[in-house]
Amino acid sequence: MYTFKELGLVNIRRMLEDAYDRNYAIPALNFISIEQFNAIIDAMLSKRSPVILLASPNLHKQLGFQMIARIAQSGVDRIRDAGESIPLALHLDHGMTYEQCTSAVEYGFSSVMIDGSALPFDENVALTARVVEYAHRYDVTVEAELGVLSGMEEEGSRGIDHANAYTDPEMVAAFIKRTNVDCLAISIGTSHGLVKMKPDSDGVLPELRFDILAEIERRVPRFPIVLHGASTIMKYYVDMINDFGGDVTDTQGIPPEQVAKAAKHAVCKVNIASDGWIAAMALTRKILHEQRRSIDCRSFTLAVRPELARLYQDKIDLLGSARASRLPS
Repeated sequence: MYTFKELGLVNIRRMLEDAYDRNYAIPALNFISIEQFNAIIDAMLSKRSPVILLASPNLHKQLGFQMIARIAQSGVDRIRDAGESIPLALHLDHGMTYEQCTSAVEYGFSSVMIDGSALPFDENVALTARVVEYAHRYDVTVEAELGVLSGMEEEGSRGIDHANAYTDPEMVAAFIKRTNVDCLAISIGTSHGLVKMKPDSDGVLPELRFDILAEIERRVPRFPIVLHGASTIMKYYVDMINDFGGDVTDTQGIPPEQVAKAAKHAVCKVNIASDGWIAAMALTRKILHEQRRSIDCRSFTLAVRPELARLYQDKIDLLGSARASRLPS
């Protein structure tokens, strides 16, 4: 076992406090490849913004927690080699069991999410409190979820796919008190997957439930809230996938202005995964189509990285986190 501090990572507590105080949100960016990881660090250095790296249990199946943590450590080394002191955190996203969370802590993750949102309230409380009690021994921060987001975070990572259940503000204060959790993901109208929200019969998209967010902020002031399922699902990249042999239909992201609005309130951490995956897949399909005689995968891996970096820079600008460049690591 080694600690996140030995790897040069930070927990997210100070990040969230500063984000709340100065009305922005920290970008929590999922990576599933080295190209995505390097693009995230590129954007982080370019904008001098703190970032939370998201790694899912599915990525653990590919690489293992130890390798994921060492990859994150290489990001810390890049930041230091650039003469910067920008905070970088490594977060287990949607840990589904106590054992997944404790293993992540033991291998150097600085933050973990325990997702008991599909459980009855008391069982979610009990599971979350158990993870918090363990993680806090090592100064690791813990995120939980209350209210269930529809859709799938990654194929196979959630055994649920049902109608969106908004978070009940009355339950939030009790949940926080009973678990001592550090931050909480809530459901205010976003979804995992390619359809984040559905337009009405006139084609007009609904607004996120900012009334729920405001009521939670009133009941638990200064408590950091997390927004999942916040990708834009850009038509440009969806069309590119389909133009070069893909078949992606029925997509709808969250309007960027709604995400930016949430970041100016109690939302201090915004998770973004699908946008990175879609952009990487679109660019890969295009490059493979254009370079049909290539037998070296670097023909697309190296070309994808700079455009992904630009995408992540845009997310940093949207959330306002570049203003946190003075945040001590």
